[in-house]
Amino acid sequence: MLYRTFAAVVLFGLGLGWFAEPARLSSAQPQAKPSGLKFEVKIAADQVGRNPESGRVLVAIGPKNGEPNFTNYHPPVLPVLGTDADAFTADKTVTLDAASDVFPAGGLEKLPAGEYTVRAVFATNRDINLPSAPGNRSSKTMKVKLDPAAGTTVTLTLEQGLGQDAQVPKETATHKYLSLPSKLLSDFHGRPMAYRVGVVLPPDFQKEPARKYGLLVHIGGFGSRYTHAAGIGADPRFVQILVDGAGPWGDPYHVDSANNGPYGQALTTEVIPHIERTYRCLGTAQSRFTTGGSTGGWVSLALQVFYPEFFNGCWSQCPDSVTFERFELIDIYRDANAYVNSFGVDRPGTRTVDGDTISSVRHECQLERVLGRGGNWHLSGRDWASWNATYGPKGKDGLPVPLWDGRTGAIDRSVVEHWKKYDLKLHLEKNWATLGPKLAGGKVNVWVGDADDYFLNAAVRRFKDSTDRLKSPKFDGTIIIEARKGHSSGGWTRKEMLDAMEKRMK
Repeated sequence: MLYRTFAAVVLFGLGLGWFAEPARLSSAQPQAKPSGLKFEVKIAADQVGRNPESGRVLVAIGPKNGEPNFTNYHPPVLPVLGTDADAFTADKTVTLDAASDVFPAGGLEKLPAGEYTVRAVFATNRDINLPSAPGNRSSKTMKVKLDPAAGTTVTLTLEQGLGQDAQVPKETATHKYLSLPSKLLSDFHGRPMAYRVGVVLPPDFQKEPARKYGLLVHIGGFGSRYTHAAGIGADPRFVQILVDGAGPWGDPYHVDSANNGPYGQALTTEVIPHIERTYRCLGTAQSRFTTGGSTGGWVSLALQVFYPEFFNGCWSQCPDSVTFERFELIDIYRDANAYVNSFGVDRPGTRTVDGDTISSVRHECQLERVLGRGGNWHLSGRDWASWNATYGPKGKDGLPVPLWDGRTGAIDRSVVEHWKKYDLKLHLEKNWATLGPKLAGGKVNVWVGDADDYFLNAAVRRFKDSTDRLKSPKFDGTIIIEARKGHSSGGWTRKEMLDAMEKRMK
């Protein structure tokens, strides 16, 4: 599927939610007349544990010669079903059919008769909001014949626990994978929490024990795991780290937020000081840099803007929406509905370079409603839910407050004010008198294609128009909008970026 990641010269590259009982649950999707397809999910006795758990039961249908995919919304799609299970024990059966939450809408009844694969997952992990998270239970993938007209019933047994997270690669002389206990995150969440980070050391790190290095913080595309640091090449000038894109509500976006907690503080006061002490970094503001694309594009820019004297430059490519005047194509300050635009047309969410619509916001959020506990898109752990948890407020029930109604798309105006602090355009405009001098000298570098798959160029265009008007001091960063480029990389090569960082260190 498209994960809002992108192909890049340097690595920039299920839904479950919080499994305490949510008090705020949106209405389930309209009850469809049950089709002939039915999935009965059981859990093996040895997978129940001492205290039966509650969570989200998901069933995904895949192609006959492939694995089911729980998170793909990019056509062609096959159905995914979801429903809640409370205190799931071996004597219970959870049934999913067309009356359950189903993606795509009506997709179960329309499924052509034929051979498929199916798999069930019981998602319970509170700390890593992914279908593959350790502790979740899974059935084995089964090959089946499905026919909606024939009344097919498939029984799936959750007989295996998912083990070690993220398939940690074997460490080498240059590549390390750390899980660092975080007091800040643990205190916020009320349970032990770790900050995961991949480390890439210079090639001669062991041979030059007296040498010190700059620090480059990589942030990957949406959901990129810290283990993807294996794909980052070592550089003789920098210790490089890749932060983890998995957290309790989805990708935590590595800034302080009401729902995720103090990820920005944890990075700057716990993780980076530990890395710099352990791996002989220079440990100065002049020697620290950020870079990333897509999710990493937004985070790298946000870290530079929110911590202007802690980092000495960001190189951001195709960043997620840098102003919510264009949250993709949604203007959260003016629009009444996230799913339908002012012309009464379903709002596109993904497009081709030539402008053809691939998927709509409604379509994408339907999948998130299936994945999220209680049929709630904002608990799914996917793209829209992760943004909502990062930028939005926490409700009295301890859950992220949804920006819009998952069924209708109607925007909740009472939530919008809280989002403004994460609108990077507004943040610069309001605070330029103090931020301007701290960001002077070319610290901000942004690139986007003007045919971005997710319309992210619209926000960057407004960001550029705004920064062009900033004065005292005049904005001296670089913002590039390149013609006929999609959600990819551009503006500079990896070598050009690293050379520019080295020059700034001196």
